[in-house]
Amino acid sequence: MERAVEHPLKKYFRGEINYTTCPGCGNGIISQSILRAIDELGLNFDDVAFVSGIGCSGWIPSPSFNTDLLHVTHGRSAAFATGLKLAVPKMKVIVCAGDGDTSAIGGNHLIHAARRNIDLTLICVNNQIFGMTGGQVAPSTPYDSKTTTTPYGSIERPFDLSSLAIAAGATFVARWTTYQVRPLKNSIKKAIMHKGFSFIEVVSQCPVQYGKVISKRNNAVSMLLDYKKYSVNISKARSMSEEKLKDKIIVGELVEKKNIPELTDEIKRLRKEAARK
Repeated sequence: MERAVEHPLKKYFRGEINYTTCPGCGNGIISQSILRAIDELGLNFDDVAFVSGIGCSGWIPSPSFNTDLLHVTHGRSAAFATGLKLAVPKMKVIVCAGDGDTSAIGGNHLIHAARRNIDLTLICVNNQIFGMTGGQVAPSTPYDSKTTTTPYGSIERPFDLSSLAIAAGATFVARWTTYQVRPLKNSIKKAIMHKGFSFIEVVSQCPVQYGKVISKRNNAVSMLLDYKKYSVNISKARSMSEEKLKDKIIVGELVEKKNIPELTDEIKRLRKEAARK
């Protein structure tokens, strides 16, 4: 007699919703990493809220996750998440945003959320291209890459998104690729429980746009194997020369600072001071 086995993460999804990502997209890997992190932490899903913007990564939580979701305007996910956290400080707020959403139109919101050290987790899905709108150049696209909007090669240097977050004041920063599934999940767990602004950059494959237009690898397996080949852990990278690190992806937990004043706590403190006067 066959016994039906239910997927352990099924309880976190709205049953009537189907995923609509392209073949080979990294969103599924990132989605299950987030949900496994929440599951292993034993969090009540009703105490977790997700905010996402416009772009492929916006569809990771919305409309599939069976909890509170805000699917907001392009580039404004960190700003909306800041408002949500200030209004309901007890909520665990997680932002899912792409490299374009985060570092192009939403760049100022990213750096100010980091500067304020507000207690939320921003998971930045970096596929190094504007995927949903046709493969245009993004602030994260490698130099000299030919895209639909840079047919002769991009003349702009890309952002190092994790370094940008660190410079702006983020107190927990990690970078992984979709190949390093378990370390990614473990860093998400740490980020959620970290008191302050957490930024996780996930370098993710986009076979349909990036693979077709830039890397000429239009299947997910070859792109994941490239991530395996070119990833270097930060512990090893610290002793390597700049020349040896060329074209490498530095992965690992890059920054963790504790006991830095957090925005919602600071506002609570100011309210108490104001009430005494």
